[in-house]
Amino acid sequence: MKKQKRQKIFAFIDSQNLNLGTSKDIRKGKKIIYRGWKLDYKKFRRYLFDKFRVTKAFLFIGYIKQNEKLYRRLKLFGYDLIFKPTVKDNQGKPKGNVDAEIVLHAAAIQFPNYHKAVIVSGDGDFYCLHEYLQRNKKLLRIIIPNRKSESSLLNRFQQYKVFLIRDKDKLERK
Repeated sequence: MKKQKRQKIFAFIDSQNLNLGTSKDIRKGKKIIYRGWKLDYKKFRRYLFDKFRVTKAFLFIGYIKQNEKLYRRLKLFGYDLIFKPTVKDNQGKPKGNVDAEIVLHAAAIQFPNYHKAVIVSGDGDFYCLHEYLQRNKKLLRIIIPNRKSESSLLNRFQQYKVFLIRDKDKLERK
């Protein structure tokens, strides 16, 4: 009997969308409609493997020298870090938009190396990537950090969507 080859499933994670999507409160007027929470990145990496069989998790993140300790921890948790140089915005805050890097890695650099992809972001900027992966039968799931800030462009991908809030109890840092 021929042994079945295990599928390679890669996750492509927009770290800023994941972090802000889970941790920021969202208000409508004076009312809080979403209460932010702290994601445990070690638990999240385990969740990606247990729930979706993710064999490689690429975390796309803006590089800030002072965060070296954090980067080492994330690597220990099992993430492959892809850095983007940061620049300061007009308020002096570091900014490192990783959207282009995620698309490049998922659609070209890593494309021949995996069978299915999990995209972690509720951002509509990845519409073309979702479409491309779907057309090539490589889109497994779109994990959306926050239903309240999800782009309406994702409406056409209903069957792929997973909302992190449903597993908050398993993923929250205590």
